[in-house]
Amino acid sequence: MKLSIIIPVYNEEETVVELLNKVKMQKLPGGIVKEIVVVNDASKDGSKEQIAKVEGVRVIHHKKNKGKGAAIKTGLSKARGEIILIQDADLEYSPRDYPRLIKPVLAGKAEVVYGSRLKHYPLRIVGSKRTPLVLHYIGNKLLTFITNLLYRSSLTDMETCYKVFKKEVLRDIKINSNRFDFEPEITAKILKKGIDICEIPIKVKPRGYNEGKKISWRDGFVALWTLVKYRFAD
Repeated sequence: MKLSIIIPVYNEEETVVELLNKVKMQKLPGGIVKEIVVVNDASKDGSKEQIAKVEGVRVIHHKKNKGKGAAIKTGLSKARGEIILIQDADLEYSPRDYPRLIKPVLAGKAEVVYGSRLKHYPLRIVGSKRTPLVLHYIGNKLLTFITNLLYRSSLTDMETCYKVFKKEVLRDIKINSNRFDFEPEITAKILKKGIDICEIPIKVKPRGYNEGKKISWRDGFVALWTLVKYRFAD
């Protein structure tokens, strides 16, 4: 069985090589082989040149910047694996979680798995263990609450990057979103199909805007509208 790891890249020259090497080195359960599909979304920095330094990955280059969702869609169209995993090109998420994320799929217990950053992560305003990017934490919690309200689900982290799918689940789902609204759209359409989403707790190392973080509060409003829209439309 093959696991296709789709990695959208936009201006990640500082981290993409280290990330790709970690993905390549990560061991998977016996009998599972990995395919690494990198989609360079017309990066303006040196990401293209950095990616070229890494052997053993499939690379697709967009001529124009289209957005994370568009890059993922390109990756999905090229993926050959029976299982799909989405990976960001920064170092917030660790490939060490791959075996735990794909385990429910391999065991036949789930068709879709999300890696939840917030399942066992309480909000801490002060202290040495205070929550980084508090507004992002609150925004993610709010969007997940709206998701659960609209789709009668019980998720804890709808906006997580780590999403794992059996490829056949995505076969009949048309994704329209080209940017960060990919996350709420794919979640909405999976839940509308009556598919349960299994969540596995993960840990992340959040980065700040000075380190290249791109999603903003504006994307939160787009995500909210996307959740409402796809509750009543296809």
